[in-house]
Amino acid sequence: MLKEDVAAKVLQHARTLGADFAEIYVERVRKRNLRLLNGELKEASSGLDLGAGVRLFFGTQVVYAYTNDLEATTLLEVTETLARLKGEKGQVDAEGAGGLDFRKMRPQGVHRPQRPLETQDKRQRIDRLLEADAAARIDTAIRSVETRWAESTQEVWIANSEGLWVNDERVRSRYFVLAIAQDGNEVQSGVSAPGKSVGLELFDLYPPSKAGREAAEQALTLLKAQPAPSGPMPVVIGNRFGGVIFHEALGHLLETTSVARKTSVLADKLGEVIASPVVTYIDDGTLPHGWGSSEYDDEGHPTERTVLIERGVLKSYMVDRWGERVTGYRRTGSARRQDYTFAPTSRMRNTFIAPGDEPPEALIRQVDYGLYAKAMGGGQVKPGSGEYNFSVREGYLIKNGRIEAPVRNAMLVGKGPETIRRVVAVANDWENAPGMCGSLSGMVPVEVGQPHVLVEEIVVGGQG
Repeated sequence: MLKEDVAAKVLQHARTLGADFAEIYVERVRKRNLRLLNGELKEASSGLDLGAGVRLFFGTQVVYAYTNDLEATTLLEVTETLARLKGEKGQVDAEGAGGLDFRKMRPQGVHRPQRPLETQDKRQRIDRLLEADAAARIDTAIRSVETRWAESTQEVWIANSEGLWVNDERVRSRYFVLAIAQDGNEVQSGVSAPGKSVGLELFDLYPPSKAGREAAEQALTLLKAQPAPSGPMPVVIGNRFGGVIFHEALGHLLETTSVARKTSVLADKLGEVIASPVVTYIDDGTLPHGWGSSEYDDEGHPTERTVLIERGVLKSYMVDRWGERVTGYRRTGSARRQDYTFAPTSRMRNTFIAPGDEPPEALIRQVDYGLYAKAMGGGQVKPGSGEYNFSVREGYLIKNGRIEAPVRNAMLVGKGPETIRRVVAVANDWENAPGMCGSLSGMVPVEVGQPHVLVEEIVVGGQG
């Protein structure tokens, strides 16, 4: 989609206009979405989007613009407009005005799907969603089931004034099951939503029959749950999406998006102890078929496994090109964006607490009275400080080292940097779950995860 001669002309022109670095990002994405309600197809949509973004650096100052027109005249016009914003037009750079030979980097197919999306018709997707619908109807209290399917194939081309040329393809698929249970006036819901960088083999990796039943069981459990207790207490946080607390209240504090601006409480703390010694925290963009994985980031830099915290000690931040220029820290392949309408910033990919040695049951046995937050819901986080409050989607009371009655409407309240210091045990059952993360460069797919972890004290907000 991006022609070499056009890219070279635009990038060279940017250098003659005073930019010390220039980049072109081109994206073509195909999407398909389906929604069924109680077994009936309610929505079906598909689309194709194509566009390009031009980014210029003047030292640490950055300007960005995008267009749907990939013709050379339009891209040159966009480049000149950006340069005028900086007042740099006419500052000719001799090196930039010369030739530009690209070194081409292409994906190795690490995340290539086994069952490509384009080889299967829509009916097969619908049939698998109907399986999930049927599996969710395990009780007459299940009154409604909604299922959804979302897929995308994203192709990107990135060229820059350093001669880099990268082509990458990202295929992602995800489906959702929402089960609604009702008993009198009491209504509760349960959700299961697996997703990976795969094609239709997602249905083989996460059978719809299992996902449907999981959503229904969660809704039925909440239907009979008692009000959650309140006050400071030990909390065992479940694996998979339980990692969302540390993603939101800790991970964002380690992105140079905030670190370079000194708005993070964890800025300038490399080499310091910032977490419990049982915690190793990792952001890995290379996990095979991870929901947040890719071979290259959105600046064309290879992704990597970045150890952020090792046994409690801060080892690295997540660094993009701008963050590298401002801080001097090494780039980590963490530059991401929602699409071509956004400039990239440093973002998480697949972020998780590494597994320990104990089975999850051993963590429960250490608690005399506390909360088991089996599944987490949404929440809010204060940027910079990591202050958070998160809802517990599925929770249980722990008494005398045993899981007791289910509870509902629990909230966890605290500060990420404090909570990570209070982790006293980490189990061996690490698992990730997919989600969508919003920040300065839009919404991007990420995985959050951890094994079960025991936090010695979190403030629990409840009605009990």
